[in-house]
Amino acid sequence: MSPFFSTIRGHRAFQALHYREFRLVCGGQVFGNIGMWMDELSRGWLIYQLTDSVVQLGLVRGIQFIPTLLISPLAGTAADRYSRKTLMLVSQAMQGLSFAVLALLIFSKLVEPWHVYVIAVVAGTMQAIQQPARSAIVTDTVPLELLTNAIGLTALIFNGSRLLGPALAGALIALVDTGGAFAVQAACMFIAVVWTAQLAPLPPSDGRAMMARRESYAYSIVEGWKFSWHNQTVRAGILTTTIVCALMFPFTTLLPVFARDLLGVGAEGQGLLLAAMGFGALISAATIALAGHRLTRGRVMIDSSIVYGLTLVVFAVSPWYSLSIAAMVVAGLCHVHANALVHTVVQSHSPPEYRGRTMALFNMSQMLSTAGSMLIGLLAFVLGSRGAVAAMGIVGALGIVILVWLMPRARQIK
Repeated sequence: MSPFFSTIRGHRAFQALHYREFRLVCGGQVFGNIGMWMDELSRGWLIYQLTDSVVQLGLVRGIQFIPTLLISPLAGTAADRYSRKTLMLVSQAMQGLSFAVLALLIFSKLVEPWHVYVIAVVAGTMQAIQQPARSAIVTDTVPLELLTNAIGLTALIFNGSRLLGPALAGALIALVDTGGAFAVQAACMFIAVVWTAQLAPLPPSDGRAMMARRESYAYSIVEGWKFSWHNQTVRAGILTTTIVCALMFPFTTLLPVFARDLLGVGAEGQGLLLAAMGFGALISAATIALAGHRLTRGRVMIDSSIVYGLTLVVFAVSPWYSLSIAAMVVAGLCHVHANALVHTVVQSHSPPEYRGRTMALFNMSQMLSTAGSMLIGLLAFVLGSRGAVAAMGIVGALGIVILVWLMPRARQIK
């Protein structure tokens, strides 16, 4: 190995990749996240193509909130009881199958709006099952002192996929319509299954699982919620993510309207908007992987969240595509600076026996973006798309200011 590659391999930013199991998790995440981010564009484009309705555009995203709300607490408890590898395998395979079915319906010209809603529910269910296991398994694969580095690297993968996935989906829609995009999404999920299948299984005598199985599901869920609420650091992190994901991130729901009707750039232009957000997110994730261990996590996640809300106002009123692209870069940077650091805070301040359940709550707060998608779709009907995005951004920024006023120590979280 050359001195250059030896230096790169030895750099702190890549230390977590020295562990085989973590490399396998990353390989699965590369393809799973590409498929998921392609779906962010292709599903919205498909329903807007079929219905021409901003309300349905919000509903097709928001419908995912129902299975997430119902299943995430059970999924978090399952991640503390059973094989996280098995939970990931089943959910990835089912999600890939659902994308393949929708691709066949599109190619056969039989697709109807209700098909898109059914697939959205299936995708939401599988993501709800997969996310607590996938988040918690990262901690199982690296030493605790490398957790920030590992989460920074997974955020880098997640946001690299955000950069590639929508651009790929937009190009495929332009070439072969949405059917081609969903077919590639299915292939990505099945490749993720291949990577995940190579993970070593958890030992049957794992103490975490044995202890959790002695409790009823209801008791385990309540105990996880109690721990998350009484631990002020975990509570501050989850509330920050709740505000960001419920009131800020849902603006992406209306991107087909901005791309097609307000900016006039079409599906490829929407792909570039999401890719710009992914580029900003990639810069943020790289910063966390390189220097996240030196950041005052609370201050960065709070300040980034406030800037995020103000950036949405700029995006909402922008009449120029170039300014919209710049706003998307800043939004992507702020989104990851808030969420990836919260992810690290929640994981590092949760003991192993609670980690699946705290990550389920973290993921539930993230998935509130689907409820926010329903809200922003309705607001767009009343205020117009620009007014809806600006209103949500302002309310979100004010929400973070109120959080800091009520919990001033949140900015001092290490």
